[in-house]
This record gives sequence, C-alpha cells and structure tokens, in this order.
Amino acid sequence: MMDGRVAAIRMLLDSQGFMNTPIMSYAVKYASSFYGPFREAAESTPQFGDRKTYQMDPANGREGLREATADAFEGADILMVKPGMPYLDILRQLRDTFDLPLAAYQVSGEYSMIKAAAANGWIDENAVVMESLVAFKRAGADLILTYFAEDALKLLAK
Repeated sequence: MMDGRVAAIRMLLDSQGFMNTPIMSYAVKYASSFYGPFREAAESTPQFGDRKTYQMDPANGREGLREATADAFEGADILMVKPGMPYLDILRQLRDTFDLPLAAYQVSGEYSMIKAAAANGWIDENAVVMESLVAFKRAGADLILTYFAEDALKLLAK
C-alpha cells in the first residue's frame, strides 16, 4: 500500500537473521465499498475523510500491475489482491505476469452479500461459497483469505 514498505520490511527482517520469513504484500488494495461490514463491526470507519489517498482507484487496473511490480522488485514473496471478487481480472493479469504466489482476499462485503442472499433464500449458500472460491483459483490465486474458510473445509471434507 505504501511505496518502499516491502523493501524496508525485507531489509529489517534480513538484518535480524529472518531471511526465510516471507512477506505477503497488500500489493493491490483497492479503495472499495466491499470493506464496509468489517469497518462497521470493528468500528474502524474513518472519523473524517476516507482511505482513498493510500488505496487504489477501482477504475485504474494498470495501477495494480505497477504496484505489484514495485512490491515484487522490493522483495515481496506473495502478492495479494484485495478485495478479491471484483478484481478477478487484476488477479488474472498478475498470474500472467508473475511467478510469485498470489493471494486473493475475499473481504467482509463479499461474505456478507453471500450470507444475506442465502438468508433470504435467493441462493444455495454452500454452492455459491464454493463457486466463489473456485473463481479465485481459476483466476490464478494460490492462496485465498476468506471468512468462509471453516465452512469450505467442512464442505471439502464431505
């Protein structure tokens, strides 16, 4: 999210003997309305202004590639796209560009939409959860951070 941060973390870790400690970079973090439920629950909504000064414009796909490139150059071991579902195209571009592990973060708004639609009987929650996770994988994610992790593990164990 901030230029030079990965390099600073990598330098400090390496200087303290932690050369094998991986860094997962929030390389591609968009200023998204999908963060709303978490911010409300954590009471972390900005008291004034917004976070758009250090999060990317959702309309600017090229910036994501530039930021990911910078973080990879600085020593990131994993590149993350956040939020995940609205930016599957960006995830795919990163997969086509980088040989690093990629993470997709299915944020609280994505989770809440699925939960609300299921609660109203509009969708089959389990099927939609698994379909959404497959979409991340198909787009190129090696890792998926999701509030549905426990549910998905139970479904996969069946």
